[in-house]
Amino acid sequence: MSDPFPDPIVSTAELAERLGTDDLVVIDATWFMPATPRDARAEYAEQQIPGAVFFDIDEISDDESVLPHMLPSPAVFSAHARRMGVNPESEIVVYDAHGLFSAARAWWSFRAMGHAAVRVLDGGLPAWIAEGRPLEAGERPPAPGRFEARPDAGLVRDLARVRAALAGRGEQLLDARSRARFLGEAPEPRPGLRSGHMPGALNLPFDEVLETGRLLDAAELRRRFANAGVDLGSPIVTTCGSGVTASVLALALARLGAWRTAVYDGSWSEWGARADTPIVTGS
Repeated sequence: MSDPFPDPIVSTAELAERLGTDDLVVIDATWFMPATPRDARAEYAEQQIPGAVFFDIDEISDDESVLPHMLPSPAVFSAHARRMGVNPESEIVVYDAHGLFSAARAWWSFRAMGHAAVRVLDGGLPAWIAEGRPLEAGERPPAPGRFEARPDAGLVRDLARVRAALAGRGEQLLDARSRARFLGEAPEPRPGLRSGHMPGALNLPFDEVLETGRLLDAAELRRRFANAGVDLGSPIVTTCGSGVTASVLALALARLGAWRTAVYDGSWSEWGARADTPIVTGS
């Protein structure tokens, strides 16, 4: 899969110029942590970028897995994408109501399903609103698309591949959770999970690659990844609590040219729940 853009981020100005063109699909991928008393779909229906469709991270998932919002089968993902009006030739722009958070998960999901023509809106919905750009309300289903997933297995890691990476198979594990959670000093937000991190994993909390809901520039990103001990010239697998903020780090790495960064889909929701996975605490 080749990457059609030099940067995974698109400006609000460019999106505003492109609104309404036939090959553009705008997606609201807002998602809130389970304990947050907000309804992402209801908020989308109240105000959205004109023409946007909604990507439900929990619905577009493997409903046979006990883990949260795991990637669904290619057939299930394709059906959802077609309902969103996505075609093989579509250019997708994803945003969320945070600025930059869950949009990265939708960005990675489309890439993992073989669709490279997808970018994330710089500053998301807050930036769009702050600039006084148009909004609309309601839900109007688009004409069905013709999307067919072509999974890119290189962008996804499962438990077995992560075990192999930790055994010295040449991939760096980079954890996007907060430093306190990584060190085992703070409890996990999901019940039943042990605290700590994978042996040998590195840590760069996802919010440290952002400023006011926007991805940092390339020079500052390079500095922050270097400070975290990440070798940008070697393969990287990102992980987090459930695969959402790991995608933020994957997006940041794409800005630095590391487009092939993989995400551990099960993340700590899988690793921290098992009795046979090693965990360490402290630095």
